Amino acid sequence: MGDTLSVLTGTQNGFRIDNTVGFRSLTAMKGKAPNQKLNPGQVVLGLTRTESRVSINVGGRLLSDPASGYECIAPHIEIKLYYPPIVVYISREFRPGSCAYEEVLAHEMRHLNAYLDYLPKAEARVRLALERRFEEKPLYARIGQAQSLLQREIDRGWMPYIKSEMAKVEALQAAIDSPQEYARLGKVCGGEVQSLLRPVQKRKQ
Repeated sequence: MGDTLSVLTGTQNGFRIDNTVGFRSLTAMKGKAPNQKLNPGQVVLGLTRTESRVSINVGGRLLSDPASGYECIAPHIEIKLYYPPIVVYISREFRPGSCAYEEVLAHEMRHLNAYLDYLPKAEARVRLALERRFEEKPLYARIGQAQSLLQREIDRGWMPYIKSEMAKVEALQAAIDSPQEYARLGKVCGGEVQSLLRPVQKRKQ
């Protein structure tokens, strides 16, 4: 039949910087995102956006025993964890190269690196769990049911587990956006951030 096999890969797809969106639109974008909360009057100067993705292909070689009415399958599972290209938004109110722009960019780079650093950690945990469950462990079932039994285990058990592991990165992201960090960004560059936003905020009132 061959060995049971689980293949897990994590893929980085790079990032790009977008300077075309204003801070009001960025604030609205973050406010609509799941698990994101903004304080009243809080504005978003930069935003790093992506979504974790999981793809799973399931198969395996079958061996049937008509005399007993049972079959076994040596699972072959291929799992891919990845992020689509990450977009780093910096508010268009900030001129590229200015002190305020560089401060906001540095903050968003922390978010970017949190995503990139987390992926191999999630990959390692999921790989270990897969090895514990499937290594050298064929599945047995009534003839005609082994494949569906394996697929059901993937859909109901492994997919939710993997998604929950990938979602843990959001706690790291929230820690970066602490009240202290927002307060610091409001005072950097000799108040340049606030001086640039204040006239725009007044025109929009």
